[in-house]
Amino acid sequence: MIPSVLHAPAPGWTADADVVVIGSGIAGLVAALRCRPHGRVLLVTKALLDAGSTRWAQGGIAAALAPDDTPEEHLADTLTAGVGICDENAVRALVTEGPDAVRGLIALGTAFDRSGGDIALTREGGHHRRRIAHAGGDATGAEISRALLAELKDSGVEVIEHALVLDLLKDAAGRAAGVTLHVMGEGQPGGVGAVRARAVVLATGGLGQVFSATTNPEVSTGDGVALALRAGAEVTDLEFVQFHPTVLWLGEGATGQQPLISEAVRGEGAHLVDHAGVRFMTGRHELAELAPRDVVAKGIMNRMRETGASHMLLDGRHLGAAVWETRFPTILAACRHHGIDPVTEPIPVVPAAHYASGGVRTDLHGRTSVPGLYACGEVACTGVHGANRLASNSLLEGLVFAARIAEALPGDLLASAEPGDAAPKTAPVPPDAAGAGLLEPALRGEIQRIMTTGAGVLRQATGLEAAVRELEGLGRGSAEPGVEAWEATNLHTVASAIVAAARRREETRGSHWREDFPERADGTWRGHLVTRLAGNVLTTTYESLEGKRS
Repeated sequence: MIPSVLHAPAPGWTADADVVVIGSGIAGLVAALRCRPHGRVLLVTKALLDAGSTRWAQGGIAAALAPDDTPEEHLADTLTAGVGICDENAVRALVTEGPDAVRGLIALGTAFDRSGGDIALTREGGHHRRRIAHAGGDATGAEISRALLAELKDSGVEVIEHALVLDLLKDAAGRAAGVTLHVMGEGQPGGVGAVRARAVVLATGGLGQVFSATTNPEVSTGDGVALALRAGAEVTDLEFVQFHPTVLWLGEGATGQQPLISEAVRGEGAHLVDHAGVRFMTGRHELAELAPRDVVAKGIMNRMRETGASHMLLDGRHLGAAVWETRFPTILAACRHHGIDPVTEPIPVVPAAHYASGGVRTDLHGRTSVPGLYACGEVACTGVHGANRLASNSLLEGLVFAARIAEALPGDLLASAEPGDAAPKTAPVPPDAAGAGLLEPALRGEIQRIMTTGAGVLRQATGLEAAVRELEGLGRGSAEPGVEAWEATNLHTVASAIVAAARRREETRGSHWREDFPERADGTWRGHLVTRLAGNVLTTTYESLEGKRS
């Protein structure tokens, strides 16, 4: 059973805002800053302001900034990576607005790496041009976060840290009217409270912690997707979970957040080899190691099967010590911390859960199917990524679509108010907590085991069916309210939705790899799977791009 609301104590305090933004990665920070002219903005974040996924982004941000590059070429590469189900209008918005959006970051003080005075650009998988801007070598996300946080400091945006969002508040007409949340530890004020707002922006990031091994930080427990489902919003394409092909292999059974070896390392010339030194990606794709991520992940998994190896190797020894020390200092330090020196030996790598291409369904201005509720960044499904995100489009998507929400907001808020009244039409309605069982925190590891075994890189019917049964067996919890129980319950909700979609899609497309249906089936499956929660039950409906539903 999937709860329609998280069981929690009644709110003990309230706050008011015009816009409440949930999350402090690039999407949340840009949304908060750009919405500030439209009224009082409150930014809520689960841990510290810089603790989300943005700070871990190594490779960079993609945009057609080079003289020999164009938005049309960026669009073509994005559509190819998305394997036929991107929303071309969304991609066009991304690639045409992207260059100016990146220049806006520079104007805010973001210090991208330079070469001869120009922005230094590199290549990553799926890109036919050098269009990846980076900072600090391999610390792009951290630098972007630093610049945005500096801008936030004197912006007038109010901030609550250490706050886990629980559920959406609605008015009597069903429009978003705020959120309930729990402030932990150092955060003030304490305990469960309610934030009343005229618009709610979800920028909660990813859901990688639903798997045993991931590049995502501990806070990435799918809270935004779970909240949206409970609120009645549509969620789309959750089966397309991207597994990054090159994550540092830490041995059998390694769990939790794993060190990422950026695609930019391959962009600078490192090669994937097996334990005999054979470059196994050559001949599998025209771009070899720089093929789209799903292709490389599948290539690694296939070679592991063929050779019986537990991992493959990324050989960047020929890059030299100077390149490693100046271009990839963060990765170099992480590898050496774990006893690997990339300057003198190949890096052991294996795919791990990295990015959710699907999420809360939005239009081109971040509007979800619930009026007044918006989403941007990884939590959203804007249509940009399709079945497989193109490398370094994620930071750009958060940047562009957060700004698009701010652009649409004044008109939306005006349309939602009575004539002459800027306030919501009716008071927020607290969610009904009936039937809201919470999972025991100890089940978090069990959920991750089920997902890794049954819905990981390689999927097939028997494994997915077993995952469905096992997840259903966990779904009648009675835990006491608390952060760990809320997170476990969110993970279970999201896991159940992913498995339902993965089981339904009987083809291989992008990052969804069905061993029992190894071919792409455009005639049957060129479309989207839309998931909804009603009456504690998830339903998944197929919508073809030709408008047919089933």
